[in-house]
Amino acid sequence: MEDEEKIIEKVIDLIEYKKIKQLREFLDNINEADFPMIFKELDEEKIIMVYRLLPKEKAAKVFIELDSDDEEKLINCLTDKEIKNVMNEINMDDATDLIEEMPSNVVKRILANTKVEDRKIINELLKYPDDTAGTIMTTEFMDFKENMTVEDAFQRIKKKGLKSETIYKCYVLSVDRKLLGVVDIKSLLVADRDEKVKDIMETNIIKSQTLDDQEEVVKLFDKYDVVAVPVVDKENRLVGIITIDDAIDVMQEEASEDFELMAAMSPTEDSYFKTSVFSHAKNRIVWLLVLMISAMITGAIIEHFEASIASLPILVSFIPMLMGTGGNCGAQSSTLIIRGLATDEISTKDWIKAVWKELRVALLVGIVLAIVNTFRITLQYGELKIALVVSATMICTIIVSKILGCLLPIVAKKLKMDPAIMAAPLLTTVVDATTVLIFFSIVSSAFQI
Repeated sequence: MEDEEKIIEKVIDLIEYKKIKQLREFLDNINEADFPMIFKELDEEKIIMVYRLLPKEKAAKVFIELDSDDEEKLINCLTDKEIKNVMNEINMDDATDLIEEMPSNVVKRILANTKVEDRKIINELLKYPDDTAGTIMTTEFMDFKENMTVEDAFQRIKKKGLKSETIYKCYVLSVDRKLLGVVDIKSLLVADRDEKVKDIMETNIIKSQTLDDQEEVVKLFDKYDVVAVPVVDKENRLVGIITIDDAIDVMQEEASEDFELMAAMSPTEDSYFKTSVFSHAKNRIVWLLVLMISAMITGAIIEHFEASIASLPILVSFIPMLMGTGGNCGAQSSTLIIRGLATDEISTKDWIKAVWKELRVALLVGIVLAIVNTFRITLQYGELKIALVVSATMICTIIVSKILGCLLPIVAKKLKMDPAIMAAPLLTTVVDATTVLIFFSIVSSAFQI
């Protein structure tokens, strides 16, 4: 953070004292990813000035690091030639993302300054359904023919490498562009120059199809520790690749979505500050209404046992503790299960193993909490029977909540729903109602009321 502040101070000072040459040199040594924070501290006029001092290639890299609002501001201020330079330098996946995020009037200007062949590629990428591999892939990759020699491969890398997303993984294609194998740059470097590419390529290929869910594709990066995944069509023709930077973006999006769902909110694509107050309220109010209405079930159960409460009013004071403990236990289990499902450590077939493990955990946790609770209530109220009833309820509640916290996300996964949906709204409602029902059932049985 201190380094960031120093960078911003230095840039502002150089601008104020009009030391343009020093500013240009200083900007050239700043990483592209640091420019968004610099631009946040500058007004629009200074942003344009700083941007125009950057070399053409670096300017394009800086551009794609900006958020959509800053990109739009820049486009509105740049000349057609400057926009053309940006579109010529950025990769097709970044260009597609840019088109998707901009308003229609800005899109027209961008496309007007984009090469015809690039426009065709962008249009093809835009046709893929949302959240599929096709929407996050780039069409700029390094490919070889199988009969090329290593020397031929290096010549092709020299010719095409700068426009490729990566040269660390290169793809070997047949005449009809079917994917035959993968060769990395290390294998090329240590091979003899007259050796055939097909003789050193890896044929056991980790790949995805264009319509695969992007979340499933990201799991390939985690499981196989790859830096790029080739994307093929139904005929196994290579149409693009997904690189690790795009995979990380998807991971962040999916994680944000899960956090919002677990907090009983509808997911939003914009950041916190960019989302309007109205949108924030709209995203939250639906689940809050559902939870509020569902809480009426718990209220109805309490009302049904009104006679028990009238006989022993002290019982009411234990309800919040029991409901809170049940909710916390359920949340612990659901969080671990959701994480396991997300990382493929747990599958829907493992539900019996998961339930058995959570049941044993629930018994251990429940017994410890029940013993502490029995001593507390006995010391505080001098009522051993009530203490035993509350503690018995606690053990039962913990068992039920942990099993529900385990099963609900697995059921959601089986039904092709996001398991995070079950983490807060449904789990809270079911656990609260179940806790009250268990409590008063045990009370009625113990005190014959």
